Amino acid sequence: MSEITYVRGDATAPRGKGVKLIAHVCNDLGGWGKGFVLAVSRRWPEPEAAYRRWHRERAGNDFGLGAVQFVQVGPYVWVANMVGQRGMRTGSKGVPVRYEAIDTALGSVAERAVELGASVHMPRIGCGLAGGSWSRIEPLIEQRLVGRGISVTVYDYGEGPVAHRG
Repeated sequence: MSEITYVRGDATAPRGKGVKLIAHVCNDLGGWGKGFVLAVSRRWPEPEAAYRRWHRERAGNDFGLGAVQFVQVGPYVWVANMVGQRGMRTGSKGVPVRYEAIDTALGSVAERAVELGASVHMPRIGCGLAGGSWSRIEPLIEQRLVGRGISVTVYDYGEGPVAHRG
């Protein structure tokens, strides 16, 4: 059984050979302006433009919690915009992360990764501004991706040792 590989670095510069799919979590309000999406936009304009168009035209498409939009940004690199948080702020209904939506989205990411023969790369999805807990998200990744034999690398950005749980 394979497992998640944890590395220090930038998920927008995925390591390794072959096709790579970078997965990250977006909100359901059409907002793109804080957190990991800024790193994505610094590298490629297409994912933000596609996400904003997808949200703007949501009356006629599948935009919503659990949906995923795949955007090709290079010959061997794709970005998966996963709608996995309701709103952007912690309020009376708790933190914005929606574990069920992330679980559903990871299922779609797994399907596309298998089709493309891709490895999957991500920051600690849902754990930054979305307010989620890695101990709830990691098992979803293990079940949906690793369990299907898909290679997954999680990138920790910044200083200090790479923590495996939290």
